[in-house]
Amino acid sequence: MPHVSELHSHISARNVRPLVGFDASEYASLAKIGVHITPRDVRDMMAAYASAETGMDALQGPITTPSITNPVQFLQNWLPGFVEIITNVRKIDEIIGITTAGQWEDEEIVQGVMEPMTGAVPYGDYTNVPLSSWNVNFNTRTVVRFEQGMSVALLEESRAARIKVSSADQKRQAATVGLEIQRNSVGFFGYNSGLNYTFGFLNDPNLSNYVEVAATGTGGLTTWASKAYLAIQQDLLTAFAALRAASGANIDPKKTPTTLAIASDAVDYLNTSTEFGYSVQKWLSETYPNCRVVDAPELNNAHSSDNVFYLFAESVEDGGTDDKKTWVQVVPSKFMVLGIEQRAKGFVEDFSNATAGAMLKRPYAVLRYFGI
Repeated sequence: MPHVSELHSHISARNVRPLVGFDASEYASLAKIGVHITPRDVRDMMAAYASAETGMDALQGPITTPSITNPVQFLQNWLPGFVEIITNVRKIDEIIGITTAGQWEDEEIVQGVMEPMTGAVPYGDYTNVPLSSWNVNFNTRTVVRFEQGMSVALLEESRAARIKVSSADQKRQAATVGLEIQRNSVGFFGYNSGLNYTFGFLNDPNLSNYVEVAATGTGGLTTWASKAYLAIQQDLLTAFAALRAASGANIDPKKTPTTLAIASDAVDYLNTSTEFGYSVQKWLSETYPNCRVVDAPELNNAHSSDNVFYLFAESVEDGGTDDKKTWVQVVPSKFMVLGIEQRAKGFVEDFSNATAGAMLKRPYAVLRYFGI
């Protein structure tokens, strides 16, 4: 009688399905459907799997391009908003204020200066009458204009909207900031085109020369970083006394509003205190309550690589018919829209400003010190 093979299983044609995988833990029972895997085969598979990351080509290479199973965009968590990149703080307005006067198209701003000419002499019945007079001068500053524009295209704005950003708004804001940065720069340093007369807080021709602070600290240095409380206090006390003297006592630092403009690298040393915790800033606030402190990065290294401070009276009651201010920053136009041009694929906008820089009207009311 012929040998009859053992029938392990049968799957009808209607029920046959492609082999897409199996549970390796039940490999022995797979022989019933014609899949023969020995215990050695399983061990070899496990060894190949374990060495796959070492570069061994133990598994059959894919036909398609190798890739990761989960693209990284599905594993990202986006934080809200955008971080803005900052620029140096702009302090010219806070130090000397801003005066809006004139028009964008003006060429100059002019300040008249009146000086009385007088000299009384002993009286005599038959002597000549001494006559008083007056002398007038006109200080001028040239108005300079700057512009900054922007252009936005249709596809650019549509794609920016996908990340919830308006390209037009961002560019318009950048243009505004750019004009303000330029105006702040002119306010401190002026602007020289070769033909104009525009100066700033640091180089107005009426400014007096810098004076080095006298008090010294560790190693004979004058910098505030090297000084203790008493030395820094002495620098400030000397400056206030000199301001009173320079004005012929028209300025009383205890009553007249004053501004102490300090290099931002040195301003924190006003917190230098005694061993009992009494700081220079505390002394300043109590002794000269009408003095405000403003720091500015433009005062860092402003004189031969030395940090500086300015002490000035904000205004002086001297009988003048002007606004009586010591400094004036005349800005005919802080921001002006020049025009908007619609194009087939977008639009262009152009903006401008106009400034005459800073003018010192009362030179005796400003003192400058370096070496802090």
